[in-house]
Amino acid sequence: MLKLMEARFPKPDFTSGYQYPDILHSVPNETLWNVVDIVLLVGMMMLVVWAAYRKRSRAVIYSISIVSVLYFGFFRSGCVCSVGSIQNVVMAAVSPDYHLPLYVLLLFLLPILFTLLYGRVFCAGVCPLGALQELVNIRNFRLARAVSATLSIIPWIYLAFTFLYAATRSQFLICRLDPFVGIFRLGGDVGMITFGVVLLIMSVFIGRPFCQWLCPYGALLSVFGSLSWKKLEITEKGCINCALCGKSCPVDAIRSPQVSRTREERLRGVNRIILYAILLPLLTLAGAMLLGSQSDALSLAHKDVYLYELLLQQEAQPEMEMPLEVETFHALGGNIEELKAEVADIRSDYKLYSRLAGALIGFVIGFKLLKLSLKRSRRTYEISTARCTMCGKCFNYCPQNLTSSKPRRPHSPQTP
Repeated sequence: MLKLMEARFPKPDFTSGYQYPDILHSVPNETLWNVVDIVLLVGMMMLVVWAAYRKRSRAVIYSISIVSVLYFGFFRSGCVCSVGSIQNVVMAAVSPDYHLPLYVLLLFLLPILFTLLYGRVFCAGVCPLGALQELVNIRNFRLARAVSATLSIIPWIYLAFTFLYAATRSQFLICRLDPFVGIFRLGGDVGMITFGVVLLIMSVFIGRPFCQWLCPYGALLSVFGSLSWKKLEITEKGCINCALCGKSCPVDAIRSPQVSRTREERLRGVNRIILYAILLPLLTLAGAMLLGSQSDALSLAHKDVYLYELLLQQEAQPEMEMPLEVETFHALGGNIEELKAEVADIRSDYKLYSRLAGALIGFVIGFKLLKLSLKRSRRTYEISTARCTMCGKCFNYCPQNLTSSKPRRPHSPQTP
């Protein structure tokens, strides 16, 4: 595809009537690459389903991780990704004038659809962020379950602030704080690249720290994963409670057998559930009120609000050095009264959306407390579909998967 090249500087005005030729340059066909992205996304998720449910093959899933890192990561520079698409979807939901590209909508919805059907297929190796961590993982040192459960609240807080800043058109928080995009692009913000390298070093010894304790899209998929139509099983031959699968899981998604409680303990558990059920709406309300009370401070993330506050400071202290933003505003003939009206509308939006974000955080904390109070009996090792990233490591460790499906022939006695 060819397009007219725009001149960066004005051309000399010849009086001879000379006509400049049109200069053409080629531009990449981004629509074609978007189609390739979606086809590969669906194809790779289908391969993961086949590898996990039919073959129970870790090797296939690992190979998909390599392809994902090379294509979605380094070749496509890690953007636009399904994780970042949350921001576009939020803007489209709250702003009627924002056009959501079909490509971005599919990136957001397709992994959710597959998760509802088969579990967190996207997290297995299709997501380049998770795949990069998976490829460097060697050992799995686990944190205490109480510590891990506490850290698992962070992705929801991240998601709540992502919603807040996207809904108010302040900034795309996920894109700004992506720890791996600088690695994929081989350049960028030094601080975020350093953070990404630290996460990769942690990934060598801890299974997917970003996926477990930071990823906002993973938090969403965990909800849909718990509702998945098909539940992944480690083996078709029946669990023998050898505990090898639980030790091999990098994200602690395999629950060990648990015996039934006595009547006294069960009664105590019922009382605990009732208490947390009462606390759930209270924590939701408290979260909404707490974050809502900070809406004016949070609104400083919006460039217009920040500029307005700088203008007020300059008026109050005219002797102070004029900030560049204020100088530019005056140079362009900005009207402070119009800006004041815009800021009032922005802060009104912040009051609403900060309350919703706070309510989400409070609800998640209350729900996790309620969930921790629930005790269910298990006779064998079971996969938690909400946490499982379907990496396939447990397949290789299960001795039931290593035994031949065909019955062995008995050895015939040797004749002397």
